[in-house]
Amino acid sequence: MALYTTIDSPLGELLLAGAPSATARGGTALASLSVPQQTRGATVQDGWRRDDAAFAEIVDQLGAYFAGELTRFDLEFVSGGTAFQQRVWQALEDIPYGTTVSYGQIAERAGASRAAVRAVGTAIGRNPLLVVRPCHRVIGANGSLAGYAGGLDRKERLLHLEGVAIGG
Repeated sequence: MALYTTIDSPLGELLLAGAPSATARGGTALASLSVPQQTRGATVQDGWRRDDAAFAEIVDQLGAYFAGELTRFDLEFVSGGTAFQQRVWQALEDIPYGTTVSYGQIAERAGASRAAVRAVGTAIGRNPLLVVRPCHRVIGANGSLAGYAGGLDRKERLLHLEGVAIGG
């Protein structure tokens, strides 16, 4: 059964969805984190159960991140995606706080050629865990913000929060 909660944030109301996990800190593995009007964002489904307490650890970490006190999340995620998406998503998780990389660099880190940049962009766009799996740290080769499923204004806010100077 899927659990969910909503919280206020500097990005608007966040929808968190997850599943019980005996190994996750706080007992819930995060399956999705969506922002309002997100491209392919999650929506509450029939059978989902609201359980604010189940997300206490995740909410605490998000609060610390938005306050500038946390630079790396320590959360368990519900696995999903194709093998290629998982490699791309792992490359996202390895981008240090306050830094950016290009789509081409993510392709290389995921074991794909630079010619696979479009496929990498598609995999990044399907990342169900905005903010905590930091796809906002991926920018165009020319320094432009490029795409972000949560909207470029949110991407810019997240990068600014992390102290990244935006060029392009």
